[in-house]
Amino acid sequence: MSNAPSRRLLTRGSWAEVSRLTEVLRRETVGGMLLLVAATLAVAWANSPWSHSYHAVSDFTVGPESLHLNLSISAWASDGLLAIFFFVVGLELKREFVAGDLRDPRRAALPILAAVGGMVMPAVIFVAINLVMGQPQNLAGWAVPTATDVAFALAVLAVLSTHLPAALRTFLLTLAVVDDLLAIVVIAFFYTDHLNLGPLALSLLTIAVFAIAVQRGVRAWWLLLPPAVVAWALLHASGVHATVAGVLLGFTVPVLGRNGWAEHLERRLRPLSAGVAVPVFAFFAAGVTVGGLSGFATALTHPVTVGVMAGLVLGKLLGVFGTTFLLATFTHAELDDDLAWRDVFGLALLAGIGFTVSLLIGELAFGDTPTGDDVKVGVLVGSVAAGLLASIVLLSRNAAYRRIEQLETLDADHDGVPDIYHSQQD
Repeated sequence: MSNAPSRRLLTRGSWAEVSRLTEVLRRETVGGMLLLVAATLAVAWANSPWSHSYHAVSDFTVGPESLHLNLSISAWASDGLLAIFFFVVGLELKREFVAGDLRDPRRAALPILAAVGGMVMPAVIFVAINLVMGQPQNLAGWAVPTATDVAFALAVLAVLSTHLPAALRTFLLTLAVVDDLLAIVVIAFFYTDHLNLGPLALSLLTIAVFAIAVQRGVRAWWLLLPPAVVAWALLHASGVHATVAGVLLGFTVPVLGRNGWAEHLERRLRPLSAGVAVPVFAFFAAGVTVGGLSGFATALTHPVTVGVMAGLVLGKLLGVFGTTFLLATFTHAELDDDLAWRDVFGLALLAGIGFTVSLLIGELAFGDTPTGDDVKVGVLVGSVAAGLLASIVLLSRNAAYRRIEQLETLDADHDGVPDIYHSQQD
């Protein structure tokens, strides 16, 4: 009797899916580079002799007060520009669940469970550290270290020239997509201070109007943009974080059939999201003034900072790697022949790079307070530490990754499809 494993984990997908994800990852990598530059400039300016001017720009308010939209520049970046980012997330989520790998329960199980484990463990570690250190008032920040920033992670890989195989890149992106969905649920349910049912109902009604329009094939931006903006403004007035409107609007766009438009919109808007919205948000969110080396050292010992750093580095590792290992153990599955558990370990460390959504949740939890500044320090230091540790592990496998890359790109018959994907179909 054969003792062959019942299934394989982290196998490469179809060529159509891999090629689509390759395009997505390329754009995210460029956006990640811009994000790194924006965050570096923000930290440098906020700790320079001209730091007051950085905070003056960040706190400058603009917008109609009668509509409750007289917001600071930093608030416009987090509430407004990030709505574009989350709209793209909504498009991506719907496409993955309708036409991508997540439509197959067998392929979806691993990234979904790994994403859940990668959110639960960081939260548990954050809560435990703050309780042990006698700071229960900080528990509002439990969700800060639960997010993974795929753009930041891919930028780290690009800087280091790591030739990560398609299966690992796909797993990272899919895990981050599910992570974003869970983050939106957390923001909507746990970080809504008050709820105004009137604007909420009107917002949902406006989203329904948008949905009917796109489902019936309306493509004119000047017809779709007004209800989208109104839905965003009403959700902002309701007390629910306005970025949730982006995801809900993204969910309404059809993926398949004659009116399928999600992939086209995602392709058009991703450069705006990754190249403008996220870097601008990072510029205004990452600028924490630490007060020199002594201030930085003090911030590093704060329970919130320790909890965030430990959650990102240790929590993500335990959650993602532990879940994957347990799933393999209980289902008697094995990794794909080309991969090793060291690869999963490195990828789990890489998932500890939490930036955009972590900073957003930190703002929602603590606002513009000293504790909020400690969150920023924890996110920055924890993300850098996770990236460095992941780099050490993944670079040690770079020679193997190059061999896999050669197999995944070899196209002997020059038909545009690598030979290995032909063999999968045979």
